[in-house]
Amino acid sequence: MKSKKMIKLLGITLSGILMFSALTGCGAKTSGQAASGGDKKIKIGVSMDDLRLERWQHDKDIFEAEAKKLGAEVVFQSANGDDTTQMSQAENLISQGVNVLVIIPHNGESIAPIVEEAHQNKIKVLSYDRLITNSDVDYYVSFDNVKVGELQGKAIVDKTPKGNYFMMGGSPTDNNAKLFRQGQMNVIKPYVDKGDIKLVGDQWVKDWSAEEALKIMENALTANNNKIDAVVASNDSTAGGAIQALQAQGLSGKVTISGQDADTAACQRVVEGIQSMTVYKPIKDIAAKAAEMAVKMAKGEEVQTNGSVTNNGQKDVPSVLLTPVAVTADNMNDTVVKDGFQKFDDVYKNVPQDKRPSK
Repeated sequence: MKSKKMIKLLGITLSGILMFSALTGCGAKTSGQAASGGDKKIKIGVSMDDLRLERWQHDKDIFEAEAKKLGAEVVFQSANGDDTTQMSQAENLISQGVNVLVIIPHNGESIAPIVEEAHQNKIKVLSYDRLITNSDVDYYVSFDNVKVGELQGKAIVDKTPKGNYFMMGGSPTDNNAKLFRQGQMNVIKPYVDKGDIKLVGDQWVKDWSAEEALKIMENALTANNNKIDAVVASNDSTAGGAIQALQAQGLSGKVTISGQDADTAACQRVVEGIQSMTVYKPIKDIAAKAAEMAVKMAKGEEVQTNGSVTNNGQKDVPSVLLTPVAVTADNMNDTVVKDGFQKFDDVYKNVPQDKRPSK
């Protein structure tokens, strides 16, 4: 009797051991799939300079939607224009174990050390729209920013080929601002050399602030007894600040002024004849492309750059550079509105019905 009981007990024990082994084996197999990326979702960390500007809200929404389509999770952090905060947030994203880090730098120079820190953690870095300088950054995606400046310069010169020009640069910590200026001067300098254009002032606007631009423009108008014929403003927020100062002096619509980003308020000013032009950089193109690049980087796949490179002071960074579009009242409906970047009724809300183009 004892013998039969022992045999039965041994049988139960052996069955238990086999079941445990089978379960353990299944667990190991599942874990192995996750480790190899079979079940593991790609996590993209995005460190943004500042979400307070309208333009970056568009980038965020489109990037996130496209990344999700490609099966990736996105973690966003915004530094609100503060270098120390951005560095801390980028380090936090690294500690969260993101697979790739996308950075829109507030200051392309000061954020550079984060690239090495990311690489030490086997994380690749994509510099988005603004270049991270003097670093071993892996890829760069942006628009041809020298071309942006050339479009601004040409639009202003075509409308006002002679007169007093005030140069209003962007944030001095933003490498793009320097590229815009390079493009602007490619067009304007020959007119200056001929004596047709006189540069009566030149200032850079900290953090692209409209409030700062307003103060700068007020001082410029005072210093020049209101004798300014054109303002080469490098984006729409600085143009908006400058236009406030011009309006206070009864000069609204009388001074040629450029912009960039196709913000809602700027598009309204353009069709109303208050701002001469803006530059439309199709955000859906850059955000979608950046998401695609980030996912490929995370997977270790080849990223196509069409042979473009951008020197950041340390290396030639493989780059994707997209084409910007000059926008005036004449082509607003066929570009910004047609693309769905801005709504027709929002852009033309202050324009009488009989003066609007057909939808």
